[in-house]
Amino acid sequence: MMQVELYSDGSSRHNPGPGGFGTILRYTDPTGQRHEKELSRGYRRTTNNRMELMGVITGLEALKRPCTVDVYTDSQYVVNPFKQNWIRGWVKRGWVNSKKEPVKNPDLWKRLLKAMEPHDVTYHWVRGHNGHPENERCDTLATTAADGTGLIEDAGFEG
Repeated sequence: MMQVELYSDGSSRHNPGPGGFGTILRYTDPTGQRHEKELSRGYRRTTNNRMELMGVITGLEALKRPCTVDVYTDSQYVVNPFKQNWIRGWVKRGWVNSKKEPVKNPDLWKRLLKAMEPHDVTYHWVRGHNGHPENERCDTLATTAADGTGLIEDAGFEG
């Protein structure tokens, strides 16, 4: 399977407010040539956590065949449900957390799980705003998208 690095960050102004995500997909082919693709999108009204999830989802959905994917994000909101195995409990309890409260953003968690299905995904947390080049680039992509024009509706949040 192809080995892919996925870097992602999300942003929201005023949380909730205008938001965006930035994602970098990186793959080195068998000849040693590196391929990189940047993805970003802005939304009219959303939250930071939704954009953190959308960055990873969009990156995974862009992959055309099953891959081994290392996801790098500064969002513990995204990483901890997998590293701490919370996601299994949420699914088992019908998207209710251990405190018997509804899990926030179930539409995106479900979409993320579906996007992960064909892949072998490992999550890695990186410290944000700490000079990590790909995280800094993703942050720039996310904030530029949030501040840009042509923002679209986050139907799961606004709808």
